[in-house]
Amino acid sequence: MSNDKYQSPLSERYASQEMQYIFSPDKKFRTWRRLWIALAETEKELGLPITQEQIDELKSHQDDINYDVAKAQEKLVRHDVMSHVHAYGVQCPKAKGIIHLGATSCYVGDNTDIIIMTEALRLVRRKLLNVMAELSKFADAYKNLPTLAFTHFQPAQPTTVGKRATLWLQELYLDLEDLDHVISTMKLLGSKGTTGTQASFLELFDGDHEKCREVDRKIAEKMGFDGCYPVSGQTYSRKIDTRVLNVLAGIAQSAHKFSNDIRLLQHLKEVEEPFEKNQIGSSAMAYKRNPMRSERIASLSNYVMSDVMNPMLVASTQWFERTLDDSANKRLSIPEGFLAVDGILDLYLNVVDGLVVYPKVIEKHLMAELPFMATENIMMDAVKAGGDRQELHERIRQLSMEAGKNVKERGLDNNLLELIAADPAFGLSLEALQKTMDPAKYVGRAPKQVEEYLEEVIRPILDENREILGMKAEINV
Repeated sequence: MSNDKYQSPLSERYASQEMQYIFSPDKKFRTWRRLWIALAETEKELGLPITQEQIDELKSHQDDINYDVAKAQEKLVRHDVMSHVHAYGVQCPKAKGIIHLGATSCYVGDNTDIIIMTEALRLVRRKLLNVMAELSKFADAYKNLPTLAFTHFQPAQPTTVGKRATLWLQELYLDLEDLDHVISTMKLLGSKGTTGTQASFLELFDGDHEKCREVDRKIAEKMGFDGCYPVSGQTYSRKIDTRVLNVLAGIAQSAHKFSNDIRLLQHLKEVEEPFEKNQIGSSAMAYKRNPMRSERIASLSNYVMSDVMNPMLVASTQWFERTLDDSANKRLSIPEGFLAVDGILDLYLNVVDGLVVYPKVIEKHLMAELPFMATENIMMDAVKAGGDRQELHERIRQLSMEAGKNVKERGLDNNLLELIAADPAFGLSLEALQKTMDPAKYVGRAPKQVEEYLEEVIRPILDENREILGMKAEINV
């Protein structure tokens, strides 16, 4: 590896080999050749004078790309597609004259982009489902563990650790719905010609419109797609790229929210992301256990969310049937969006798989606040014993302020129960009040909600996709 030129962190540090291959030159140019073979086969099947010998010759060199010839030719002609047509023809002299017949550059370029994005979306789907599977295990394991909930990051009515995990899971479920929709609507450009009119094919097939339509149908079938977009200019609508990156950005949003929560919980010492035996948290403060994985999720997610602007700008500024000001942008924004999301999902899976929960710390924090949470129940008990609800509400408000002052200004423990027991208006002993301090009484339906959500929503999806579950994610550095 050369260390004297720029190396992308997305390939060096973050993205998996599997995703990197999808956007590799080998994948791209082999797909070009598959498309040229599909075109030649289709034209032969529809009556053009193309021989099986020519097609067999094309197939025999489908994967051994002669890059040196293509690169030398591109320096000469400044056209990547024609350079590869030339290079393929050097290897296939018998088929040289029928390669790319009737097609324009976007036949290989745009169809390949769609094929690659679709394959990349399926890899994203597989990783997303594996994250959901691990989160569902975590939610189930901790569905009954009470914890403080927070609104505005202020202590609020308790929930459970497992119920909180279902909130992360629900956002990924919404992303999966969007992802499945986009995958299901991906179509090829087909072979539409220089301005989308298929004029060259109408000429090749002597004015036979049905054969022109059949070209698209056959190419789509050979490449594994349901069909082609019915109309286009020279390119497929660049709005497709926007739809794809919007889905990736949605996953990034969900992952970022999860990473924020984990970082806050790690600050509270309630839940921690994995921390390896030899891992160093800080170069200066040796005791630190910095949440670097969650921070990396947040950082990459910010990049993906901002990347959405690129295809929007491209799609909105295309002129008529096509301009080439999309090319450089697409070469960067689409692969990098996928490589970043790939890294995000690997990190997400790695974190969830190794989350460490500290029940004693969770209990300590909860019990410090629970007397405030229990005041509604305490007031009801006092009313049942003959008290006046409005008077008791005011007394609890005053005593809560006093207990809060003891905690915040004097650094003392929460003594609200002692204050209530000493107030004759309530007629409740300290022992009776302490019996109300069972956290499980205050989590509402949280445990049951977890069970219902997993059983009714998540497990059916995981069962349908069980053959792609079981992934483990190792982070590079």
